Amino acid sequence: MALRVHGAAGASAGQVLNLPQAEQVAGDRSGGFYRRRRSEVADGRVTVEAYRWGDLPSGTMARTLSLVFLLPFMLANLAIWMRPANHGSDAVIRSLCRLLALTLTALYVLAVAGVALDLVAWQCMASPDCLAGRSWLSWLGGRPVGLRLAALTLVPAAAIGLVWRASTRPGRVFEAFRAPETEVSGHGLSTIGQWDAEPLVGRLRSIHVAAAFATLDGALLAARVPGGASAVTIALVVVTGAVLATCVVLLCTPALIDRAPADRRLDRITRTLRTIAVVLTVVVTAHVLAGSARWHDGGGLPGYESILTWLFATQTALLAALGAALLWRRPLATPLLGLGALAIAAAAISLAVVYSAELIYRVADFLDRDAPIDAGLAAGPPRAYTWAIFGFFRAVLITLVVVGLVIVSSRRGRFRAAAAIVAHDHPDPPAEAEPRLRQVRKTIAQARFTEWLIPLAAVYACLAGLGTATTTIGLLGLSPGGVVERFAGVPADLVTFGIAFGSWVIAALILGLVLGGVFAYRTVEFRRHVGVLWDLGTFWPRAAHPFAPPCYAERAVPELTRRITYLVGRGNTVLLAGHSHGSVLAAAAVLQLPPRVSSRVALLTHASPLRRLYARLFPAYIDDEVLHEIGARVGWRWINLWRDTDPVGGWVFSSHRPGGTVAVGRPAATVDRRLRDPVDVVAPPGDSVPPPIQGHRPCESDERFAAAARELVQRLREPTDPGAGRPGAGDPAPH
Repeated sequence: MALRVHGAAGASAGQVLNLPQAEQVAGDRSGGFYRRRRSEVADGRVTVEAYRWGDLPSGTMARTLSLVFLLPFMLANLAIWMRPANHGSDAVIRSLCRLLALTLTALYVLAVAGVALDLVAWQCMASPDCLAGRSWLSWLGGRPVGLRLAALTLVPAAAIGLVWRASTRPGRVFEAFRAPETEVSGHGLSTIGQWDAEPLVGRLRSIHVAAAFATLDGALLAARVPGGASAVTIALVVVTGAVLATCVVLLCTPALIDRAPADRRLDRITRTLRTIAVVLTVVVTAHVLAGSARWHDGGGLPGYESILTWLFATQTALLAALGAALLWRRPLATPLLGLGALAIAAAAISLAVVYSAELIYRVADFLDRDAPIDAGLAAGPPRAYTWAIFGFFRAVLITLVVVGLVIVSSRRGRFRAAAAIVAHDHPDPPAEAEPRLRQVRKTIAQARFTEWLIPLAAVYACLAGLGTATTTIGLLGLSPGGVVERFAGVPADLVTFGIAFGSWVIAALILGLVLGGVFAYRTVEFRRHVGVLWDLGTFWPRAAHPFAPPCYAERAVPELTRRITYLVGRGNTVLLAGHSHGSVLAAAAVLQLPPRVSSRVALLTHASPLRRLYARLFPAYIDDEVLHEIGARVGWRWINLWRDTDPVGGWVFSSHRPGGTVAVGRPAATVDRRLRDPVDVVAPPGDSVPPPIQGHRPCESDERFAAAARELVQRLREPTDPGAGRPGAGDPAPH
């Protein structure tokens, strides 16, 4: 029995099986198992089955587009999984990642409140020019301030309800899928899909919803205080602060948040806190509506800009604390100096800030009827957002310069290595093959640039974090143009133009993300590239931000494990073949198999990112130890096929490139097999074009894939060493 798992491209079952049609034998439309139709005769004695999971992380176009706007939440959730292994400050790092995730929820609420309460209810509805010709707004124009604010409070409250509702659905959909056995690996990767994540997500969800409503209450009460703080107002401020403080305290106690799924005591506390926050919002809204104190006149919504700036300052302080915690007692030889979590958290905050700033500025432009960026409404957008756009624009410019320098400086080395590979793979080519050889060398050199992408992403993230830090200058009441002109000598008008230009660049980037989501849904080839990044992010469960996109591995891994266990229980041996991200699902599934099952399983991976991406980004979950344990569990019946032209996949234990050293006598040395790509640079007889460059494409139609599959099937039929399937058997992990 051969069980194939596709990669990020979302191939159809027929494509995975190399058949025009396939019949579903288990699962549903989102994730299911397919075989050749029963009416057809299978080739040979091996039955081939495909597991199609491509619709789990994407699905409908509406859901695909919604994932674009949840991208900051996904990145914030990813940070907690990128922490180094065996770190002495693990509890502190988890707490800081969750606090940073909480600030994104607060920023989400403040962005929507900035539009509804500040720009519309406070500024536009007090301006006859803004209301002119807008009947959909003028019905509230001239009404008391309290009524306007209370009515428009429904908008941010509905926005909170939207993400609250969206985050509750996936947990119930995946609830029926659980690993069939408890005798699994003790390594961290084996917990993906094994544990019941919904209780943790539910606790985080209740805390974030409570903090979201408390943030909205804080914005309303801050607007109420300047006109006269009554005893009721002060009491509501105290209760709101207590709710926020309780949320922070709960997130800073991982021992409570990460309790076992069966221990539901904390769930009652978090649900009670959420209920208190919802009721408090109703009371605060009623207080704003019925209060008799005079409202402060002019400018923007009182207190809003201060709250926003202090939030940015808090994010900056949390990023600094996270960096210090990651560097403290950092393990030696940690990828990215152990700062991967900091880089991705800074990127998440930067993206959330520019999302919020762009929303505010585009709505302000619309209400101002396309007036200049700093004119029109009584106060316009808060100055903190101006600093945010300035920081983003600066980070992008510097990153582009660094990228250009890296491309130029690494070009010679990459092309030299590519030339050596091509010369070895295609010796003595005919003269007419030179154009094709140049194309192959270019493809290999471009694929090798992947090694630089992660450090460059870290550079951008650090610059973005510094950009967020500069927003705190808004506390001094200074504008970017004045500060830059004073200290750098750049004209303030040029800085203002750069900010305006940066705002439109952000709009273009957001539009590009939306279009990318559409094309990724409609175009398989485009999704083959975009889906790699998205599937990497949604592979990990929601452990920091409950509003992040759902984790497809929570269903795919236990479902795959259950199917393998069922097939072995029917007397079959199973050849598990995984392409790209499918190889990661296969690896996690192997770790959940008990020895009696894994001893009858072989593993064939191709275009696998296990070492090249996952081991560098998630060192606590993918390392030499877990890779050796996977090999030991399947009795080292594991072959990994990879190509030098592949920008995503690569070798797992050894590259086996020409001139490289091979560890003799170690089972791990037999796992990796490099495929020459393309197989030739001249057209074969009977053809007019040379063989294509495959790159990251699947290998199922390649004869070398078939040969590797036949070899593993033959090894499955051979007598098995009783100790080969036990963790730690065979080639031990290096210490």
